[in-house]
Amino acid sequence: MDIRFLNEGKIPRQSLDQGTEAQRKSVQEIIDQVKKKGDEAVRFYTEQFDGVKLESLRVTDDEVDAALLELDEELLAILQEASNNIRSFHEKQVQQSWMTTEENGTLLGQKVTALDAAGIYVPGGTAAYPSSVLMNAIPAQVAGVKRIVMVTPPGRDGKVPAGVLAAARLAGVREIYKIGGAQAVAALAYGTETIDPVDKITGPGNIYVALAKREVFGIVDIDMIAGPSDVTVLADDTAVAHEVAADLLSQAEHGELSQANLVTTSRTLAEAVQKEVEAQLNELPRHEMARVAIEEHSAIYVAESIDEAVEAVNQIAPEHLEVQTENAMELIGKIRHAGAIFVGRYSSEPIGDYFAGPNHTLPTSGTARFSSPLSVDDFVKKSSIISYSKAAFDQHGSKVAKFARLEGLEAHARAIEARYRK
Repeated sequence: MDIRFLNEGKIPRQSLDQGTEAQRKSVQEIIDQVKKKGDEAVRFYTEQFDGVKLESLRVTDDEVDAALLELDEELLAILQEASNNIRSFHEKQVQQSWMTTEENGTLLGQKVTALDAAGIYVPGGTAAYPSSVLMNAIPAQVAGVKRIVMVTPPGRDGKVPAGVLAAARLAGVREIYKIGGAQAVAALAYGTETIDPVDKITGPGNIYVALAKREVFGIVDIDMIAGPSDVTVLADDTAVAHEVAADLLSQAEHGELSQANLVTTSRTLAEAVQKEVEAQLNELPRHEMARVAIEEHSAIYVAESIDEAVEAVNQIAPEHLEVQTENAMELIGKIRHAGAIFVGRYSSEPIGDYFAGPNHTLPTSGTARFSSPLSVDDFVKKSSIISYSKAAFDQHGSKVAKFARLEGLEAHARAIEARYRK
């Protein structure tokens, strides 16, 4: 993990992985086949990519019941408590419809309506992610979405991990399909004989899932194109080196493309963290992929001042930002770009991943410059309400007609003037 000095050059801007031409063509072919052949294509690709020949795509209630019995009672209680925290946080995000009335009788407002159906993608493969179930399903449920559909890849045994199914039950998800990849995204977007289409797809996945979401956008809405996970720690000499190193590695273990950066005003801390990362790496079960992430995509940046360090953080626009400095809360106002901000020594990033309540589906690859965490807002749409009285129309109609003619739209102007005829 290299140590770099900020006065030696700017931090390069991250960019989303666009995939290779071969990957894009593969995804387009999968989507086309699902559109044409429905369940048959979904089964074919599930067997090809996941090694499972499915008789039924849908997870039964009996399978979910069995998962609940299989899960340790203490773990189930932890999932329930995390679920409660997530629900409590997201309930505070709910917006109400509103209307205002002016003296001339004009009524203006906004109607907030939940989406009819949302599809949540829960990654599988090298790990199981019950937390992704809770973070995607609960905001949708709080928003008032009536139909929430979960898709997740099956294991080689044709089953979904018990923790994932238990989380689904706790989050109130009853419609679950053991399918993943681009074929699952296509099924959610276009529907099959078994799966009715949804209005929006949320949740992270691999590059094929990301490319598939990009392809179906417009047919359905999507939350974001998720890239590799990343964390940046902003620290001064009050931070504890072995704790900072552990937090960096907590993101590096996600995958080889993950990014874990330290931005610090302390050369001493930089060198200590560098040594700690190397020492802790070899003790991790996923040390091979974590090492690639650390050596190829991560860095330690040394700044001359805290203001320079904060500006470097804003350039990175991290998915997760930990602030481990003296008087850390005082720096929050200066942070312009970060998906989630973890303040202080005891706010380690995994606290937000699993338990605190704010959503862990966050903008990656520097997109925190212009986007936000997943929220209740992602599962509602808003309609404007406009009701003009006759008095208001008489007062402003001629202005509207003149404005329309400025744009060369004569029919617009005449639509207004038609109401002046006796």
